[in-house]
Amino acid sequence: MTKGLIQTTPPEPAALKLLRLKLRLQAAVSTEWAFGAAWRIFTTPRRLPEKLWEAAALAGARRFTVPSGPYTIAAYEWNPTGRRTVLLVHGWEHRASFWGAMAAGLVAAGYRVVALDGPAHGASSGSRTTLPAFARAIQAVADSLGEVYAVVAHSFGAAATVGVPVQFNQATGGQLPRLVLLAAPGSTTAVAQRFAAFLHLPNAVVARMGRYIQEQQGRDAESFSLMQVGCHFPAGRALLFHDHADESIPFAEAEEIAANWPGLMFRPTTDLGHNRIMRDDAVIGEVVVFLG
Repeated sequence: MTKGLIQTTPPEPAALKLLRLKLRLQAAVSTEWAFGAAWRIFTTPRRLPEKLWEAAALAGARRFTVPSGPYTIAAYEWNPTGRRTVLLVHGWEHRASFWGAMAAGLVAAGYRVVALDGPAHGASSGSRTTLPAFARAIQAVADSLGEVYAVVAHSFGAAATVGVPVQFNQATGGQLPRLVLLAAPGSTTAVAQRFAAFLHLPNAVVARMGRYIQEQQGRDAESFSLMQVGCHFPAGRALLFHDHADESIPFAEAEEIAANWPGLMFRPTTDLGHNRIMRDDAVIGEVVVFLG
């Protein structure tokens, strides 16, 4: 084998090794102590540096705010006179500006488009958030909009929209005519397990996380999973995109969602990964056709 064909794995950052050691030592002293530290990490999104194209994505939008519990939620509206309203819901550590390409495509098709910054994301307030808190923010924005025709939701935003769930158009029967999901996680517990594996958390700490969710929400973590509850979401028509090469959510989870959601249209994609699927021209074009 030539040197050019040898693949090497980059070394793990020293900060990650130190964090794992810290959590392991905390767990040795007290499961509760380690759980508290792990839960803070699990519920604290990083506010990533702004990309060059984000300002342009929001340049033509009207910004407004909506209260949601302790949070002030920033939201953005394009084409206010559009014929129908489409709400865009971003994923973990993203923000409304990540929807620039999708928003432009939908505006060109004549839609009024609204996107929000989730709690502790973008210009919204807060430093920590959870799946239910994220869903309450989506609910607050949706309630402020009047009739919502469609939702396009990515990753964590898809889990919050459908898994909690958010209730749309309650004054007119409670059905959402169109729902589009991109790179949606199928299992809430699988997400937690991937997090635990990344940090090498002991099983006792992982179990404590599960009990905490049960205590706080009155339901177990898996009850939020789309492969369980997706089929009960009141959408007139639903469409799921997921890439074979998604590096964050295994493609198998999308297959599980589709297998357990009769009537869901499933569109696998190739070579778009977890994030490029949001701004791919072919995906945006298919979304426009589906909404029409």
